[in-house]
Amino acid sequence: MSPVGSSVRAAQGARTGETVGGRCPASKSPRVRNGRRAERLAPYILVAPAVLIIVVLRLWPLGLGASFSFTGDGERNGAPVGLDNYAELIDDPLFRTALRNVGLLVLLLPVAVAIPGLLATFIHLRVPGHPFFRSVYFFPAVLSPVIVGAIFNLLLAFDGPLNALLGGSGVGPVDWLGDPDVAIFAVVGVHIWATSGMALVVFLAGFATLDSALLDAARVDGASLTRMIWHVIIPGLSRTIQFVVVTTMIGMLTSMFGLLYVMTSGGPEGSTYLPEYYIWVQQGQMSRPALASAASTVLFLIMLVVGLLQVGLLRRAGRED
Repeated sequence: MSPVGSSVRAAQGARTGETVGGRCPASKSPRVRNGRRAERLAPYILVAPAVLIIVVLRLWPLGLGASFSFTGDGERNGAPVGLDNYAELIDDPLFRTALRNVGLLVLLLPVAVAIPGLLATFIHLRVPGHPFFRSVYFFPAVLSPVIVGAIFNLLLAFDGPLNALLGGSGVGPVDWLGDPDVAIFAVVGVHIWATSGMALVVFLAGFATLDSALLDAARVDGASLTRMIWHVIIPGLSRTIQFVVVTTMIGMLTSMFGLLYVMTSGGPEGSTYLPEYYIWVQQGQMSRPALASAASTVLFLIMLVVGLLQVGLLRRAGRED
């Protein structure tokens, strides 16, 4: 084809939206721009249902509860009372005991995380009988808290089998559920036993992402189990540990009601009160929903602050390693 013919065909193609090669960037550019815009919007469209569910079912009720905490109960039902409910919480010895027990839970949190972490380590290293132990350790997670509480009420009774065993070994009986200084530790210990199976599964999933070559290199270098855990496993599972720490703390603050109700009902002398049990007492027994809303708001703020502090500390430790 002559140069003149090519020029004529190119001019005709420009008018009809085609080029010599059958493509015209000018006509395709709107579609390209629309495609790029759709790619940018796709992530927001995909997460929109989840965000909507969180806002409607979580954030909106939370906002309503926080707003309701500034109203009154009883004769002042619905009337604005400012910070009176929060001042009453501070003056209530039962709520102060609940907050003190929250501090105890924070102190016991490393134990609650270390136990399933060590068990998962032993299972991952394939100790003899590890499939059996995996099933045994997870079994308590499928039991109802009411069933767990009933079982341990029998085991920890003053005349129960545990005290009989202690008496046979020359140790005096312990009033596990009747001594105010011991009861909270007994309930928390039972909770850790009952919930460590789920954390164990999370740790095992984390081990699946751990580079086995690092463990093999540590063995070749003659590293002890303690050094292997401290220098290889903990840095390699830092994100898993962060997740387990936060979820375990949330569970200890919001999922112990069943055990408390069955094992101690907040006693003895209110020593096993936790914020969630206090909220239930105010709402379900005392018919004080506004005060219960104030306690719920305080519990949410505690979980938020503790969770952020824990994640920050773990991230800092991971960067230092």
